[in-house]
Amino acid sequence: MDSYKKSIKEVFEETGANEQNGLSSKEAQERLEKNGANKFKEVKRESILKKFLFSLKDFTTIILLIAAAISFYTAVVTEHGDYFEGILIIAIVIINSVLTIVQEGNAEKSLDALKDMNKQTSTVLRDGKVEAVDAEEVVVGDILILESGSMITADARLFEASQMRVEESALTGESEPVEKNAEYIADEEESLGDQINMVFKGCTVSNGRGRAMVTATGMDTEMGKIAGLLGDHEAGKTPLQIRLNQLGKRISILALAAAALVFIIGELQGEPVLDMFMTAVSLAVAAVPETLTVIVTLTLAYGVQKMAKKNAIIRQLPAVETLGTANVICSDKTGTLTQNKMRVRRVWSRGDEVTDTEDAMTDEAMEVLKMATLCTDVTVERENNDLVVKGNPTEAAIVRAVEENYHTKEELEEKYPRIAELPFDSDRKMMTTVHQMGKKYISITKGAFDVLYPRFRYGDVDQAAIVNDRFGKRALRVIAVGFAVYDEEPQDISSEALEKNLRLSGLIGMIDPPRPESKGAIEKARKAGIKTVMITGDHVVTAGAIAKELGILTSKEEAMTGSELRKLSDEELDARVKELSVYARVTPEDKIRIVKSWQRTGAVVAMTGDGVNDAPALKASDVGCAMGIAGTDVAQGASDMILTDDNFATIVDAVAQGRTVYRNIRKAINFLLSCNVSEIFIVVIAMLLGWGAPFTAVQLLFVNVVADGLPGFALGREPAEKGVMSEAPIPRNEGIFARGLWKKIGINAGIFTIVTLLGFYLGAYVDGVSHWVSASPEVGQTVAFLVLAYSSILHVFNVRSTESIFRVRLSSNKSLFEMAVLAIIITTVIALLPITQELFYLVPIGLTHWELAIGLSIVPIFVNEMIKFHYSDEEED
Repeated sequence: MDSYKKSIKEVFEETGANEQNGLSSKEAQERLEKNGANKFKEVKRESILKKFLFSLKDFTTIILLIAAAISFYTAVVTEHGDYFEGILIIAIVIINSVLTIVQEGNAEKSLDALKDMNKQTSTVLRDGKVEAVDAEEVVVGDILILESGSMITADARLFEASQMRVEESALTGESEPVEKNAEYIADEEESLGDQINMVFKGCTVSNGRGRAMVTATGMDTEMGKIAGLLGDHEAGKTPLQIRLNQLGKRISILALAAAALVFIIGELQGEPVLDMFMTAVSLAVAAVPETLTVIVTLTLAYGVQKMAKKNAIIRQLPAVETLGTANVICSDKTGTLTQNKMRVRRVWSRGDEVTDTEDAMTDEAMEVLKMATLCTDVTVERENNDLVVKGNPTEAAIVRAVEENYHTKEELEEKYPRIAELPFDSDRKMMTTVHQMGKKYISITKGAFDVLYPRFRYGDVDQAAIVNDRFGKRALRVIAVGFAVYDEEPQDISSEALEKNLRLSGLIGMIDPPRPESKGAIEKARKAGIKTVMITGDHVVTAGAIAKELGILTSKEEAMTGSELRKLSDEELDARVKELSVYARVTPEDKIRIVKSWQRTGAVVAMTGDGVNDAPALKASDVGCAMGIAGTDVAQGASDMILTDDNFATIVDAVAQGRTVYRNIRKAINFLLSCNVSEIFIVVIAMLLGWGAPFTAVQLLFVNVVADGLPGFALGREPAEKGVMSEAPIPRNEGIFARGLWKKIGINAGIFTIVTLLGFYLGAYVDGVSHWVSASPEVGQTVAFLVLAYSSILHVFNVRSTESIFRVRLSSNKSLFEMAVLAIIITTVIALLPITQELFYLVPIGLTHWELAIGLSIVPIFVNEMIKFHYSDEEED
């Protein structure tokens, strides 16, 4: 109801609040029953059964289930009782579904975090008495009693405020506590950070005290609106999930078309219908890369492990790959790009000389800082040898500058003991302390230069005005320090007596500075084709100065305020979004608009942040990255990834790992589909030539699960290749087969088809191959099985790198070599042992057949080496 635009009297009338006695218990209960508890709505959760059934909707899974059904049917009809094949297919489907459920994140986690914030009490005035009530029982019209340290449990309009400051950084992004003024009335639309007569749920009183009448509770509060944004937003599919779904559909359509073709050929050739059913099952099994889901999951999981070692915890597995395709990082400023700690940057005392405290500290600058330190109320502690300064952030910055330069506040206070003070208040906007200085006395006053300017009588005040303007243009917060010396102890401790005829000591310029590693990380991201965008609730001058220092902003035209943004339609924003680099004074709704605008341009957006105000945009972005140390539970709950060191640079390392993961997934697809596609060609061509089926379904299942699966599992552990961060990001709409992957799969599938059919033909129809074993279709099947299995296993060494297999060290991925050897041993054992021969429809073959199978299996490696040599030759030219 825009209470910040109304007078205290108007809001009292609207809310029905009573300033003297508060609400009666009866009236509070009636309002609670009518409007509901002061909490957030809960989202209905999906059951595990529903998630399991949803996972079975995948197109490739449906194909496998149909294949299993046909397999069971034929086992019953033929009365062989061989259910091994069907059971194997069903087992693979179940494993894939379980993995899908395990890796799926709960969309309600962010709401749970918000709900946890509600478990608190609130001090209110009821029945004329001050009492503590459960925060959920606070209603509109209640009078909140607020003191330093109070957590604000509902949105409220202040009607009393004494030296009151509220920490709102989690909601607005404002790095400094906001000074409140109950008498203020706004005459136009203002952002949350500028509504100084309001307090908001989820924020904390950092100084002073006040009273406020509750204007909104639960989902109607500003934080409630954020909770609504989180609950209303449905997470879209990641680029990887979209690509893999498209891949599954294409493969399944190819399998169905091939099955239909083989069925027609078989009918024309007079083959039995049951045999054709079995061949159709074989083709379905051949086409579907059963282990792809598992391999992709393992590749993502390995990426998660690698990222965890680099301080990034992944909450949603697909986010690993999505991060690798990101081309925009929308980052919060406070606490993400900056340190969320005010630091002294510049000190001026006289003339043109300004001390840059980052480079060196001068005696003149130290004298100004020492004087200002005496006029502070912060406390200094040491925790594990680390300096901890507690209190007002501005004062903490001054004291920290002194403590870090071999002086202490304690030593100064011993030398110049405080004997009187005039605390800071919102009317005077300054603070004064009186100290004993040997046999004399000194009063020290600090405050904003504009406020102290008329009170200075001595010192270079005109030059100070010039320096103040200069500091302001650099977005520095300026504190002026003045003093007066007395021969006798002042008796009149009042503003009129002490805060006049001051001598100017100097000016202190401070800012919440960028993290040291942020600038390098932003430059690294830029070289990788990733644009960094700053989105903050802070003022545009401050945001612009930090952005310029970090290399995000190059001109003023690239910055926009929230009020300017709200005047643009979505179409106008889409037209300008690529030109803008800084957004200041924005609301949570603005952040979502910015993220979605980028997404409409085709960008993959990563959003970083730590506050409650970042949560909706974290949820809406393709990858939400929350801060682990300074981040709120809400931000972490809404995110896909948590940076445990709160380091913006970590996200750039995570992008590099994400790109490696995506490359490894493409390698896995190349590896698996080269074999899968060749299996379709082999079966179709063999049927066309009238040779009959060269494989049984269980043989193809073995090749897909063991020969392809085992080495494929280790393919996800491939280390990053050179230049991974010098390539342009992958476009959102780019297909999984882009940049020549289809061509590679086609060439390899063609080679596999030729060598396998050759092996089948020699084993089935040429008698002179072995002296001890005659040619037969069963021998042909066994040789074809070995050729396809061995060549597929060895193919993993072709796809692991674009370089020659002789240039890539086996030790760089030991598990891949070990898995390949294990797959070869298992394949060989199955072909030799009588019990497994029977299970997989294999027969004993001669030594020459074994030599033939091994020789043909090496051919794909030779061809791939020739292709790599050809391309490397072209690159050198």
